[in-house]
Amino acid sequence: MKIFPIFIPNLGCPGGCLYCDQRLNSGVAQAPTPEEIAERLKQQLPEAGLDQIAFYGGSFTALSLSLQNNYLQAVQPFLGSGQVDSLRISTRPDCIDGASAARLRRFGVKTVELGCQSFSDRVLAASGRGCRADSFPLAVTVLRDAGLSVGIQLMPGLPAGTDDEARNSLLSALMLKPDFLRIYPTVVLAGTRLAIDWQDRRYRAMSLDHAVDLCADLALICHEAEVPVIRFGLQASVDLDANGVLAGPYHPAFGQLVQSSLWLRAMRRLLAGRQTHVIQVHPHDLSTALGQRRSNLGRLHQQNPDLTIEPCNMLTRGQIQIEQTTVEMMAFAAGTGDRFE
Repeated sequence: MKIFPIFIPNLGCPGGCLYCDQRLNSGVAQAPTPEEIAERLKQQLPEAGLDQIAFYGGSFTALSLSLQNNYLQAVQPFLGSGQVDSLRISTRPDCIDGASAARLRRFGVKTVELGCQSFSDRVLAASGRGCRADSFPLAVTVLRDAGLSVGIQLMPGLPAGTDDEARNSLLSALMLKPDFLRIYPTVVLAGTRLAIDWQDRRYRAMSLDHAVDLCADLALICHEAEVPVIRFGLQASVDLDANGVLAGPYHPAFGQLVQSSLWLRAMRRLLAGRQTHVIQVHPHDLSTALGQRRSNLGRLHQQNPDLTIEPCNMLTRGQIQIEQTTVEMMAFAAGTGDRFE
């Protein structure tokens, strides 16, 4: 399924969040009009498909009813023609009730992403989020009762946040049984109030290495719970790359760094006490297993200078073969795979 995003930066948002500037995140300076949306989609959409149109970057259900309806009506012809299968929106958990969920369903919305960010009231207050975590379970229940799929967005590293808080927030989110997660470690964006706190040393940003390691831990928890993480880290954009990020763990390939970290954990565990010279992986996993700029291989060479990581078409994605034995990478990264010693 492909998602065709429509960015409505900060529309409907109360504006209290210290960390947020959706204009930088999305690279879109101003929300399009319903007419502009319809014209753009005419050029972008295929003749038919099971794709989704998504309204991102604002709190959709916090918009006025008239504007919500105008946006939703603008995309109805594409649903009716079969060019897309459904719609997706993102919003705040405290802006969902039974009436709004039912209206979304009537207009063809299938998926709602909730910007929870943290399940700690202390972190939510310190970040200016303007809501409490006790509103999150109710929002998920209301959406589920309306027959909608639910995704949850989390932000490790917010003000007053800790690694333990990030893990506990994830566990709380998983208890709600979301269909998927997005995890965005906090970065300091130019022009935000968090930027002022960072410049005044009231906020310390998480390092890239720390965020990658933490997100690798979170990825393993999600894997065990069988809930997919559809994105780690902010989507790269020209505005973010051009000095939009002042501090924090921004990287245009952050998700791949997390996956590479998991591969390194798995391979180190597999190689413990052995002098194997060849590890084989699926060809599409090769660059991730090697690590950015072959960094994983360089670390493994510290213990085994002759080691090579090679592609093998006989394997499936996520598998590692060593000495004619094939194992699942995620199981060994988690420390739950057999050692086959």
